[in-house]
Amino acid sequence: MPNRFIQKLQGFAELSREEVAALEQATSLPAAYATRKHLILEGDTPGPVFVVLEGWAIRYKVLPTGTRQIMAFLMPGDACDLHIGMLDEMDHSIETITQATVATIASGAMTDLMGNPGIAQAMYVAQLVDEATLRAWIVSLGRRNSVERAAHLLLELYMRAIRVGLIRGGDMELPLTQTVIADALGMTPVHINRVLQLLRKSGAIDLRRGHLTIPDPAPLIRLSGFDDNYLHRRLGSSLKYRTTS
Repeated sequence: MPNRFIQKLQGFAELSREEVAALEQATSLPAAYATRKHLILEGDTPGPVFVVLEGWAIRYKVLPTGTRQIMAFLMPGDACDLHIGMLDEMDHSIETITQATVATIASGAMTDLMGNPGIAQAMYVAQLVDEATLRAWIVSLGRRNSVERAAHLLLELYMRAIRVGLIRGGDMELPLTQTVIADALGMTPVHINRVLQLLRKSGAIDLRRGHLTIPDPAPLIRLSGFDDNYLHRRLGSSLKYRTTS
């Protein structure tokens, strides 16, 4: 099984053979998590950096009313909070939404890794991409309508999946319930159901049984104004490029 974390970082910086070996060692003892298990809860004392090797997780906050806002999807290859150990307590929770394999990197080991210039560059770019992605989500929630918002999110997840080798024959496993998607987009499950049905009927997406195919990204790009520049990457083509070539 490929190490998606290393694969992702290699898209952000040149890594030497020694740096790859160090990352392999740091993530060599992952733990298995069942679906809907917390890696950490809001209010907990931060510990190691979590690295999702397989499966999916979410960052979220729960409002006093009990409603949940999902702030990020963590897919294979994603690390959680590079500098989390600098905080006194967590300001959000992280929970698996599928069975997952997660490695932990202790603060001392992370300090050692960051002493490698290639790893440090890749890690910092990865963190900047996380921040840019959050900004893109804010724009969507504030300025895009519900259909545009859903189209933008699906394109983002599809693009991220391409970059860590999770697309097979144009098909992406998308293990997100409509409730989970609704909690990320600020909608109700009933509303997101209508939106996804609209996108399906238009032919823009094929979404069924937890699998997503986007036959041609161009219609969704035009609809949502998607520009993948916020997913900065050193290597590889973009969805924008692929639709015009």
